[in-house]
Amino acid sequence: MKQIFIIGLLLIVMLVAGCSGTVDSTGTEDEDLQMSVYVDGEVGTQDNGDETMTVAKFETSMGTFELELFTESMPITTGNFIKLANEKYFDGTRFHRVIASFMIQGGDPQSADTSKRSRWGTGGPGYSIKDEHVAGAELTNARGTISMANSGPQSGGSQFFINVVDNTFLDWDKQPSSSKHPVFGKVVSGMDVVDAISTTPVGRGDQPVEDVIVNSVVIEER
Repeated sequence: MKQIFIIGLLLIVMLVAGCSGTVDSTGTEDEDLQMSVYVDGEVGTQDNGDETMTVAKFETSMGTFELELFTESMPITTGNFIKLANEKYFDGTRFHRVIASFMIQGGDPQSADTSKRSRWGTGGPGYSIKDEHVAGAELTNARGTISMANSGPQSGGSQFFINVVDNTFLDWDKQPSSSKHPVFGKVVSGMDVVDAISTTPVGRGDQPVEDVIVNSVVIEER
């Protein structure tokens, strides 16, 4: 089972910076599974006229943080995330990969099971979603943004990462364009919690020594 990596330029940047790390995720648990695309025209939409926003509230073992989801500009990606959150898909999972001064990664359903620790980073929902590559000032892998982890084009599923520094070299429109990780939201409160998670001690495979558990992800309209 292959893991999903932020590929290409990441390796170069990490070598230059004198550190190492990757962002892993797998869209399916069955390599023979036919790729499908989840699109819901209603889930995750909002009316700007009402000045509302869709918020994902993360309750973790290290504290609470909230993300605004970019539902208008990224309807496929946010629609999928909202669907999974409403199904309690993320509840009980872990931030299974943490790299200081880079990112924290979660969303693998297998990370809810400690007996599958060796496979953390390879799980997914059993389907892949279409990449949304949209230009925009907010849609860049800047500090505090949440982005899709994947193994290449059209391979995102449920795994995501939150940038703890500016990682704009991971944007879809940067050259070389081998890394394509769509941004679909940003932290609006609790960035101190995200930073704390990012500096937790890690062991083999960048897995936290002490599990960082996602107790719940709740979607709210505000």
